[in-house]
Amino acid sequence: MGVASANAVALRGALGHLIDVEADVSTGQAGVLVVGRADAALREGQERVRMAVINSGLEWPTSKRVTVLLAPADLPKSGTHFDLAMAMAVLAADDQVDPMALAGTVFVGELTLAGGLRPALGVLPMVLAAAERGIRRAFVPETQVEEAALVPGVSVYGVRSLGQVVAQLRGEEIPQAPPVAGASGTPLLTWRGEERLEELDLADLVGMTDEKYALEVAAAGGHPLLLSGAKGSGKTSLAERIPTILPDLAPEESLELTAIHSLAGVLSPGAGLLRRPPFAAPHHDASKASLIGGGTGMVRPGAISQAHAGVLFLDEFALFRSDVIEALRQPLESGEITVARREESVTLPARTILVLAANPCPCGDYVPGRGRHGCTCPERLRRDYRRRVSGPIADRIDITRHVLAPTPAARDRFAAPETSAEVRSRVAAARDRQADRFAGRSWRLNSQVPGPRLADDFAVDAEARAHLDRLMYDGRLSARGVVRVLRLAWTVADLRAAGEGRRPDRTDVEVALRLRAGDPLDLPTLGAASRVGR
Repeated sequence: MGVASANAVALRGALGHLIDVEADVSTGQAGVLVVGRADAALREGQERVRMAVINSGLEWPTSKRVTVLLAPADLPKSGTHFDLAMAMAVLAADDQVDPMALAGTVFVGELTLAGGLRPALGVLPMVLAAAERGIRRAFVPETQVEEAALVPGVSVYGVRSLGQVVAQLRGEEIPQAPPVAGASGTPLLTWRGEERLEELDLADLVGMTDEKYALEVAAAGGHPLLLSGAKGSGKTSLAERIPTILPDLAPEESLELTAIHSLAGVLSPGAGLLRRPPFAAPHHDASKASLIGGGTGMVRPGAISQAHAGVLFLDEFALFRSDVIEALRQPLESGEITVARREESVTLPARTILVLAANPCPCGDYVPGRGRHGCTCPERLRRDYRRRVSGPIADRIDITRHVLAPTPAARDRFAAPETSAEVRSRVAAARDRQADRFAGRSWRLNSQVPGPRLADDFAVDAEARAHLDRLMYDGRLSARGVVRVLRLAWTVADLRAAGEGRRPDRTDVEVALRLRAGDPLDLPTLGAASRVGR
């Protein structure tokens, strides 16, 4: 009888903390005590662990006092994935398993009463955190072995039961066990980009030249986009095709996104690293917690984090609740979202291309510049409706487009539209230029460059800067608006295949101003100014 320890991981958001699960089996009043700021689900685990040990044909120290400490004791811990580590620590303290066999190993999994294993949310970030602290072996539920194996340098063992783990550590023959049960919890609905690529293409949409160019700029620089227009004008069709023009994820983005989906419980077994940008489109009745993250117990990523490095589409944006709209301010500025609760504060990545779509009025029939077209909404109602997408949020939107459905005559006049693959190649080239320019920095895209750096390290030419200063002094552009126009100008220049070391000029800034204000683009000028080299 004595003391032994096993390793587990506590998650706070997508960050993991290595936990030393210590077990003491000694004489005294028989019972089990779990200490170390464990939540209710974790404390209940003592009964799951006891019955799992007994039903696995192993011995539980019934006549002894069992104390389990989760260290460090001042860190809050939640979840049921500590079960396997607690069981192994108790068995090692009771001399049924060699305590040295547990060294350098992390154990993840929820136990059933019969001794089987259930999957745990966040296996990938758990194993990543363990590997960073020198752990080189991991035992995980069998269905999650491929997910855990994405972490280099860690030997992963997929097991079905507690009995299989004990046999592996003892060097005995591995017993048969039923397949691993399904994961607990209800996953959030997420559409991934690769599931849409086979069905959608930008060539499906005829006309809409201005709108397609706006999509290309948004994709190339990661800029927020607002699509406004009457119902049926094509706003949703445009938004759903943005993932088709995005290049594959960079390796670090792929690992970040896969870890977030693992934590959210939406990563399919055997999916491997996610390599295509995701697409999420929550309903306008979605709660604040489902959009930005939260929930009871362990914080789960919301839709904005599940769409990290991809597209978050909020259709009928004006119908979202005001608290949800206001919650978008932080991620639009910083590219991350912080969920603060009583005992913890969790920061999750949220560098997504935010796409908002809204009708000009509640009924959706009003067409700006063309009259009511069947709209029965009073002017006051239209004004209140538009006000929901104005103010601080509108000032954080880089690109605005007023979408008008092409007329039949215009459809006949347009040539064969470009495919998503053709546009995606230009977007990828523009992103490569940004990667070279921002090498060694913490940001990847033009939309993420801090404002002060735009003035110092990545300034536009003197004529363009003087023009922006005049607009700001005249009150036609806010200081935040100047920063966002400068970011847009860099993306326009990147799409022009600008030479190395060349700064955006007055023409790039003019295009950026039109994109931001929602003004129609002068297509002949646009063709000369922003499509050189195509």
